Amino acid sequence: MKPETTLITGASGGIGHELAKLFARDHYNLVLVARSLSKLNQIAADLEEQFGVTVKTVALDLSAAPAPQFLFDQLQREGVAVDILVNNAGFGVFGQFASMPEEEILGQLHLNITALTRLTRLLLPPMLARRSGKIMNVASTAAFQPGPLMAVYYATKAYVLSFSEALANEVAGSGVVVSCFCPGATDTGFAKRAGTENSRLFKKLRPMNGEAVARDGYRGLMAGRTLVISGMQNWLVAESVRFTPRKLVTAVSRWVAENVD
Repeated sequence: MKPETTLITGASGGIGHELAKLFARDHYNLVLVARSLSKLNQIAADLEEQFGVTVKTVALDLSAAPAPQFLFDQLQREGVAVDILVNNAGFGVFGQFASMPEEEILGQLHLNITALTRLTRLLLPPMLARRSGKIMNVASTAAFQPGPLMAVYYATKAYVLSFSEALANEVAGSGVVVSCFCPGATDTGFAKRAGTENSRLFKKLRPMNGEAVARDGYRGLMAGRTLVISGMQNWLVAESVRFTPRKLVTAVSRWVAENVD
């Protein structure tokens, strides 16, 4: 049998890079997508040398409207069948919604929601036709509550969670697995990009190690779990939100997001 192929978006660092190492270790060929070609090529060279897999790199800004279709068409032309899709690319921005630059708002919507949805729509039908495949949509524990000071980011992750759980139900029994992975605060480049390095979440609550977080998501996907929350503390917080008054949940969410000296 030919080795299966995993496509990972946002693969140039953080959880995406850690997931790439896990798939390569288990002898999956890879298609790695991110904006930085130099970072992707270095990762590809390392994985090919260490694990003997084939790694294709695609430098692409998935927040651009034509990008998902462009990627799909390129893979079709090259005869690359995607057996596992990992929709990991995404970003958040800290700040008041009313003063946030419009390009930051739209960028989050386009990457976190639109690109993820379009790639899923493009790659799911071939999986269903083969009666085999897996999709991991990376959300966040932010998906479980509103997020003042990161209102758009939290809302996009709520979409990813709802979309993924519904899709998992639709494809049940088809041979295709849809899993929503919800990490909490993780030691990656996310906080620097988002502007949350000095928040209570990252300063006081100790973000998890990226390698350990990726391992939780990988194991959950391979076990066919619809919802995977990394870390017992994160699981407890996500569960407690269901029984807590919404105003209190929102207030606590803001407190955690605020910067500290």
